[in-house]
Amino acid sequence: MKLEGQVAVITGSGRGIGRAIALAYAREGAKLALAARNETELDEAVGAVSELGAEAMAVPTDVTSQEDTERLARRVVDRFGRIDVLVNNAGNSGPVGPLQGNDIADWVNTISVNLTGTFLVCRAVIPVMLGQSAGKIINLSGAGATNAWSNMSAYCSSKAAVVRLTEVLAQELDGRGITVNALGPGSVHTSMWDKMTEQAAEAGADFIHQLGMRVTSGGGASIDECAELAVWLASEDSGELTGRLISAATDDFRGLPPRIAEIMAGDAYTLRRMGLD
Repeated sequence: MKLEGQVAVITGSGRGIGRAIALAYAREGAKLALAARNETELDEAVGAVSELGAEAMAVPTDVTSQEDTERLARRVVDRFGRIDVLVNNAGNSGPVGPLQGNDIADWVNTISVNLTGTFLVCRAVIPVMLGQSAGKIINLSGAGATNAWSNMSAYCSSKAAVVRLTEVLAQELDGRGITVNALGPGSVHTSMWDKMTEQAAEAGADFIHQLGMRVTSGGGASIDECAELAVWLASEDSGELTGRLISAATDDFRGLPPRIAEIMAGDAYTLRRMGLD
């Protein structure tokens, strides 16, 4: 098993992609600390991974709270003694519609959850990993990071920022035994897409509505591919790869190991400005 004995913290793990990653990690032998705001969903997720034989704990957490995120790290260390893998999956889609019509509080909350939440959990967990001189951090990005989607300004802005935060952290932790990568899941059908599709219809955001209809009718990306990539990034298979955005939907991550040194020597899988030759 690729993650046998590893301790993994997964935020937003009560449902959707986070829960799928938790189940995949359980099958690979990881010990799990599952964090989310909805305690009912969290307990159900712990029950599901426990049925697979994984040791797991539920830690109700609001990732926008410094107090909550620091308590999360303490509780995991108290229970398991270490943190080997962190998956920052908690997120939301935010308001759909033209920027000038967005509810300000909703827009700011999207940044708080998607970006500040990632920052706060990293800030709480990194000292633990530094003490071990080892760790794998995986930050969930999204299609909004590499595509400008009209009527999705909060989501796209936050997800692009998550990728840049990933790159910066990778540089800061270079040589310390900790890798930091972003995972692009693709347009996986989750409750977030149901909400986005409904909001897009109400706002007249045709592109997002049409995309949402395709995703929710079975034409989206594979949640299993996303979970497999999360396993790959957490395992020794990903080696020294760090500061990169890898897409479950478009990148052949299984074939990357022989090319990791080449990737790290250039700008592949990063956010970089491309000019005319």
